[in-house]
Amino acid sequence: MAAPGSSIANHRTNRIKRASKPLQDWIFDAVVYVLIALITVVTLYPFLNVLAISFNDSVDTVRGGITIYPREFTLENYKVIFGYTGLITGFKISVLRTIVGTLAGLVSGSMVAYTLARRDFQGRRFVSVFLAVTMYVSGGLIPGFILIKNLHLINTFAVYILPGLVSAFNIFVIRSFIDGIPYALQESAKLDGANDFTIYWRIILPLCKPALATVALFLAVGQWNSWFDTYLFNGSNESLTTLQYELMKVLQNTSMNANNVRGDNMSQLMAQVSPDSVKMAITIVATVPILVVYPFLQKYFVKGMTLGAVKS
Repeated sequence: MAAPGSSIANHRTNRIKRASKPLQDWIFDAVVYVLIALITVVTLYPFLNVLAISFNDSVDTVRGGITIYPREFTLENYKVIFGYTGLITGFKISVLRTIVGTLAGLVSGSMVAYTLARRDFQGRRFVSVFLAVTMYVSGGLIPGFILIKNLHLINTFAVYILPGLVSAFNIFVIRSFIDGIPYALQESAKLDGANDFTIYWRIILPLCKPALATVALFLAVGQWNSWFDTYLFNGSNESLTTLQYELMKVLQNTSMNANNVRGDNMSQLMAQVSPDSVKMAITIVATVPILVVYPFLQKYFVKGMTLGAVKS
């Protein structure tokens, strides 16, 4: 145990060091703090402004001048959105496709990545090059639509999952992380009698949490925000509509004549608000679910994004 006198002396020494800090360091720290404050304001202000407009009275919003708080608070904008009968179905399908699509993409991507990371896989170079080519070359929209049609995926839930089941970028992210895991772990597991699937499930996946969390966030955001595939393949099927597609229709309908709006209850609600107010409310509705999920993945996300930054 240190003597009381020594602890006091150390405390005085630390105070002297802090007091003798060079002026250049103080200036540098001040500049850094100012920059961080500016970046924080620039980052948060647009979101707070959108949030304020979404809760502000639509007539008052037309006047402008809304900053980070609503001038005349109202929930009418959200009543318009949630009063739309197709929104509940769209929300359910979006949640379902996000969960199923994320899990399916993680399983398929991690399996391919584990296979490519195996040193005893003879075709790893060919498959890697083939996957890399698909990141830069694609068939295009029309051939893709013809393929989906020939596979009889139109007006089915599977069209949300199967086309994006395997992503080359996600495979390379997971593979880069697996390459950093000592191969001796797999060899020792084989000596203990473990097969390939056991090694993948019991060893590789638990050690790949940062990479899997990063890819899961990419997949979840992509599935949640997707609406164009609904427009192309399931636009006529009301039971398979998605939240983003329904919000897109609401956004279009606010700028059109009430006679062109589908649904009598929707026409009456649209007449009470301005397009700008509904746009901001739609932005909040579409963004909040991802913002709620992100904090749970953040600690893995930062580590997963630095894969391959350091070479040993």
